[in-house]
Amino acid sequence: MEYKAYNLKSFLKTPYADKMDKQDIENLKLAALVFPFKVNNYTLTLIDWNNYKDDPIFRLTFPNKAMLLPEHLEKLKNASDLKKAVYEIRMNLNPHPAGQLSNIPEINGKKLEGSQHKYKETILFFPKQGQTCHAYCSFCFRWPQFTGIDELKFQSKEVEILIDYIKAHPEITDILFTGGDPMIMSSRFLRAYIEPILKAKIPHLKNIRIGSKALAFWPYRFISDKDSEDLLNLFKEIVDAGYHLAFMAHFNHYRELEGEILEKAVKNIQSTGAIIRTQSPLLNHINASSEVWEKMWKRQVNLGMVPYYMFIARDTGAQHYFGVPLVKAWEIYKNAVNKVSGLARTVRGPSMSATPGKICVDGVSEINGKKVFVLRMLQAKNPELVDIPFFAEFDEKAMWIDDLKPAFSEKFIFE
Repeated sequence: MEYKAYNLKSFLKTPYADKMDKQDIENLKLAALVFPFKVNNYTLTLIDWNNYKDDPIFRLTFPNKAMLLPEHLEKLKNASDLKKAVYEIRMNLNPHPAGQLSNIPEINGKKLEGSQHKYKETILFFPKQGQTCHAYCSFCFRWPQFTGIDELKFQSKEVEILIDYIKAHPEITDILFTGGDPMIMSSRFLRAYIEPILKAKIPHLKNIRIGSKALAFWPYRFISDKDSEDLLNLFKEIVDAGYHLAFMAHFNHYRELEGEILEKAVKNIQSTGAIIRTQSPLLNHINASSEVWEKMWKRQVNLGMVPYYMFIARDTGAQHYFGVPLVKAWEIYKNAVNKVSGLARTVRGPSMSATPGKICVDGVSEINGKKVFVLRMLQAKNPELVDIPFFAEFDEKAMWIDDLKPAFSEKFIFE
């Protein structure tokens, strides 16, 4: 299959658009003013167009009018300057959650634009050519990367400064290439970033991670693209150089794991020595049921993947639409994880990637007659806090750490 991407204008000319109600088309146009829209020919084939309104892949890739708050709809309808109104709405949607702008590292007085160093062991790198995707997820917390507003973007092409920074920080063991999606890049561009790192032979750098949605949205990237063979060779070169190569695959529904094309792409990646780990947020309207997660984790293990994270939908973009209360998230996790074997119980969550770190909801308990959330830091800016349990007052409506109050103390352990 030859890759074809569609923006809203070009999608409306496809036969798929003819399957949609006129009102749904109008609602899509409205939502796409604020939330980026891009889909490709492979992803369109994953949708059950006879039941598109309730199809999880449709909801995953097509922004919905309900993603806009009532006041945002009003602003769009009454806007004399539509571009300004869209900009103001986007600025109101917390475009950089979890203190991302404060995580930009520096060396020799120069900021590493396009990098983040939040946790001591891992540095994130956003290669300039990888700041788009094969298709856009409607929930994506990195939606600002695709809006065309330069001030909202993370991106970098200065790999030499990155190497100097890693050399100067012996605590760094992992580098994560992220985006966007690094797999949107040609293998030539990816090589331009990775080969200098391999040649630098930094003794404390042990793991190279690549975060990608390409297995779900464009598995042909690892099969029949013109540079697929070179890409897989690059993966093998990373492994042969002594690094652990972790392919961090994003799957949001078990439907994305079906079919021979997906299976072949997975096997091709695994044949290089790379390990595929999987992660996804828990999303209302898409995968908010224990049955979906149970099926997804079982299928991933069957394909030789390692379930890694269940995330809570971040406090950005349309959190009101995709978010699930913390107590429901924990129940979904518990009811799914107790139906899978130990091979799938590698998964961690439900986890909030918040400003102080990754906060896991371990459960609900009663202590001294008080109902509480049991929480734990899976990762933290302050590594001394990792794996220490702490407690929050139970709140059945809470969807994020900011909605919770400490139990038995005046403040949380990270404050």
